[in-house]
Amino acid sequence: MEAESEPYVRLATMRQLHQAVAELNRARSLADTLQTVADGIVSGLGYELGCVNLVQPDGHLVVAAFAGNDAAESLISGRVGSREAWERRLGMGEAWGELRFIPHTEGWVLLDDDVPQWHTEGPEPRFEDEWHSLDRLYAPMYTSGGGRDLLGVLSVDRPRNGRRPGAWGREALQMYASQAAIAISNARLRANMQRALVRLEREQQALRASEESFRQAFEYAPSGMAIAEMGGDQHGRLLRTNDALCRLLGRPASVLRRYSFADLVHPEDIGTLLRTSAEGGRAELRLGRRDGTYLWVSLRNSVVADTTDGPRFLLTHVEDIEERKRHELNLAHRASHDALTGLPNSAELRSRLSARLCERPHEASTTTAIEALDAAYGDVSGRRADAYEGHDGYEREAVPVAGAYDHHVHIVAPDAARDDGAKGLAVLFCDLDGFKSINDRFGHHTGDAVLIEVARRLTTCVRDGDTVARLGGDEFVVLADGLGAADAADLAVRLRNAIIPPIRVDGRAVRVGASFGIGWAECGMSVEEVLRSADQRMYIEKRSRAKVHRRAV
Repeated sequence: MEAESEPYVRLATMRQLHQAVAELNRARSLADTLQTVADGIVSGLGYELGCVNLVQPDGHLVVAAFAGNDAAESLISGRVGSREAWERRLGMGEAWGELRFIPHTEGWVLLDDDVPQWHTEGPEPRFEDEWHSLDRLYAPMYTSGGGRDLLGVLSVDRPRNGRRPGAWGREALQMYASQAAIAISNARLRANMQRALVRLEREQQALRASEESFRQAFEYAPSGMAIAEMGGDQHGRLLRTNDALCRLLGRPASVLRRYSFADLVHPEDIGTLLRTSAEGGRAELRLGRRDGTYLWVSLRNSVVADTTDGPRFLLTHVEDIEERKRHELNLAHRASHDALTGLPNSAELRSRLSARLCERPHEASTTTAIEALDAAYGDVSGRRADAYEGHDGYEREAVPVAGAYDHHVHIVAPDAARDDGAKGLAVLFCDLDGFKSINDRFGHHTGDAVLIEVARRLTTCVRDGDTVARLGGDEFVVLADGLGAADAADLAVRLRNAIIPPIRVDGRAVRVGASFGIGWAECGMSVEEVLRSADQRMYIEKRSRAKVHRRAV
């Protein structure tokens, strides 16, 4: 990676650094990780030489990996520098953030210490920021956590552009050192885990004769089986899986050993998994397959106890229940959605609306649903008798004041008279105009096609999170939250305009109109009151227009 002047950094430079960092995160042995760190200094950061000095258990630093020059690598790889000498270098260096830079004018005093080093003679710098062959630049690596113990030091030499790194180059090296520290720590953890597994296997050798029957049942069980670690930081990590589980999840056993069930479970089911695995028991949840899909399984845990240390492992039985779940979900969907249009049906609409309402009215005094309607739209009492003729009456039923609902966010109807900018949950009741004549003239097949197309048009006109439901027949309801009075009116116009264009069915074009009534959901109203208020507003709007404008074409 070429060091570059600020504020411009080439995209190719960023890609090189990203690739070098990405290489660090791949699972590999500690030796491979160390060499990858050194190689990344050369390939990703634009230096000709890169060296990884790793802290040993005795505190001294050993040259664990080198890149960029085979002769230098053979000379200094494996050599050790004392901790005192390294601390002297890091202490006398010029601080570039976490980095330490020792210019050639000061570094001559370090030529005789015991830190392994490599340099070639070179000319004196010709300009101020030119790199000298005796310049030294170090990037300390620290362990994560509050202690920040020194893990090692990256030393770099000879930038390819011949200049001391600028702000971007320093930041890139510092970030790379941080990522390298994480990768090295993770590689050590993996090595420790592998050693722990080896020790566990040796301890179990004396018991394997008596466990043969269990092994046979485990390996050749027709359903998935797994042994997972229980307790500690590695809780739930898969130690062993059988062929049936590998086939079920589309992953080989060697890959599954890198995961825990928490890594594989669907995000929405993680709580169910944690409750199940913590105490043993069973649960139904979704596990991820290699192709990115999720599979419904029944998961049963049993605790495998150790006589001396207590519970240690979870024996997990995984059974494929995808077909049953698909059938259950299909039944649930059919129960809550309209079979013709696929929209939420009347029961589902009422359920969603009920979830938003509580019994306490907005005002402290008793309020009727008609009064709430009048407040939002003005007094409609003079027109109510004519408008509602032939339809259910709207009873003035008082709503009692309930107790406090501190856990509930109350919704209120916007006050159209004050136009105070308040937002509410709008309920738009839609009745198709002229639909009956289409059924009578062309048959129910054409009528059904019209309803399906109307449902599609309504759905495409609303936002994600809004609800479009079919009550039955040619009646639809839209729930749209966060709207003011003007917003709801604009939405009704858009929905009507989306419905009225011709609909082609079996080579003929038919048209329907639409009448909309806008009601408002408000705490203190029942679901039926909310729907009835919107229904009544719809009939007021339908009767207010000339009949010719409501006729299908």
